[in-house]
Amino acid sequence: MSVNTVFMSTSDRLRDRRVTLERHATASRAVRASLVSLAGLIGGPVTNQAGEEVGRVVDVVARLYGPEPYPPVTGLILRIGRRRAFLASGAIAKVHARQVRLRTARVDLRDFARRPGEVLLARDVLDHQLVDVDGVQVTRAADLYLAPLADRVVLVGVDVSLPTLLRRLGPRRWQARPTPDRVLDWQSVAPFAEQATDGPPEVRLRASRAALHRLRPADLADILEDLGRSERRQLLDWLDPERAADALEEMEPAELENLLREAQPDRAARLIDEMEPDEAADALRDLTPEERDALLTRMPDGEAAELRGLLTHREGTAGGAMTTLLLTALRDETVAEVRGRLAEQAEHRTEIDAVAVVDGQDRLLCDIALFDLAVAEDTTSVADLVSWHAQFGPPATVRPDTPLAEAADRLVAARASSLLVVDDTGRPVGRILADDLLDALLPARGRLHFRRFLR
Repeated sequence: MSVNTVFMSTSDRLRDRRVTLERHATASRAVRASLVSLAGLIGGPVTNQAGEEVGRVVDVVARLYGPEPYPPVTGLILRIGRRRAFLASGAIAKVHARQVRLRTARVDLRDFARRPGEVLLARDVLDHQLVDVDGVQVTRAADLYLAPLADRVVLVGVDVSLPTLLRRLGPRRWQARPTPDRVLDWQSVAPFAEQATDGPPEVRLRASRAALHRLRPADLADILEDLGRSERRQLLDWLDPERAADALEEMEPAELENLLREAQPDRAARLIDEMEPDEAADALRDLTPEERDALLTRMPDGEAAELRGLLTHREGTAGGAMTTLLLTALRDETVAEVRGRLAEQAEHRTEIDAVAVVDGQDRLLCDIALFDLAVAEDTTSVADLVSWHAQFGPPATVRPDTPLAEAADRLVAARASSLLVVDDTGRPVGRILADDLLDALLPARGRLHFRRFLR
């Protein structure tokens, strides 16, 4: 290839890149030019077709919780003298950076009444907390940006930058100028608007809220810890109880304690009931006896009795950190039968890493790891697995009153991911998992979000 050919090829690539960058810059300028700052619009004039001022913008109403990906503006709240009135979006011809122009000289003004899903953007969203679902963090809306779309105006983004807050403190001419340096697309945002009326559940959980359900429990826990009280209550209401309980299990103990105290007793009891037994017992231990009883009395009798039993064990012992969720098997069962019952416990997969084999009197014979079950043939009997495991000696166990430090030593020596807790007669009463030992022995470092088996 000649030098001229190389030079021309390089020049062509550079020219193509320059053209592409110019197109992107032009598109960026076009988008920027079409944006309207909500902060700059508030207080601006509303003029009719003749150019006469009708009133001033007090707030912008949008259908925040509808099916649309970008919420449409449904109207404005105007100040006309001492009166506040609602102007429907159908009367709006153009929304400019500093003012609103109407379609006609005659305006139909009415009293404002919220409809399902409607929110006052300045009052309910601006300067309020929201969740950046993509960035998995809690942030605050410094400004909201509106833009024309077809025949209507929609909410397209949230500005969360510090310079925007400073802009709003400056002169009026600065306030109306969008500065979209750090803008979140509306579809990546989960907003909170406590005063808003909500639509039906199938609508409320679409778009950004549905994205919350895809977050890991540990991420949801971090978000819950950063939210204020009212926003935290709303987020819990959006999540189904099982999903919320998973997140609560990952929260710092002090934050979880505050959350349970803030929640309505019936709601708190439901959340505790959905948590894994060991995590629920830990949460209840941080409450006062009166608070514990108030929650336990609101729970089903069986679950409440199980938790009361766990609470009898001292903190810092194996019994105080164990889960009572156990999967047991008998010698005369087949591997296929055990796998079938294991599949029925899929919702508790983070609490089960082995199957305890017991005799007719429920005394422990063997502890079979899930890996050994996974590689065994369906027709293999549990008795055969017990015989094979016998060459390695008896399973590692601890008593309920065993100190956690000693339990940790036995866990390391056994090279296992959990230990069975047995009573005086050798019957398994619970299981203590490696991550529960870490959380209990390293409280100063907080929860480690240890990845449990098959999580």
